[in-house]
Amino acid sequence: MPKATWNGAVLAESDRCVVVEGNQYFPPDAINSDYFQPSDTHTTCPWKGSASYYSVVVDGQVNKDAAWYYPTPKDAANNIKGYIAFWRGVKVEV
Repeated sequence: MPKATWNGAVLAESDRCVVVEGNQYFPPDAINSDYFQPSDTHTTCPWKGSASYYSVVVDGQVNKDAAWYYPTPKDAANNIKGYIAFWRGVKVEV
């Protein structure tokens, strides 16, 4: 089962992930929301749409914009609406 960890904490774990462009996207109910803080960062993907970000905070350490999601994706990416993916040192094991 895919699991995302950082700084010794389990950020997300689910057997209902969706893989897009090599990234595991975790369903919203699979994340441990205690570790997530909304970010003002946004980026745009030509086919998925506008991404929003979370910073991950564990034991006072901040990993800025380490998680992203598409709150209102384009039709082609509707299957990952609200799902969360990780980067910036977050370890995702399958």
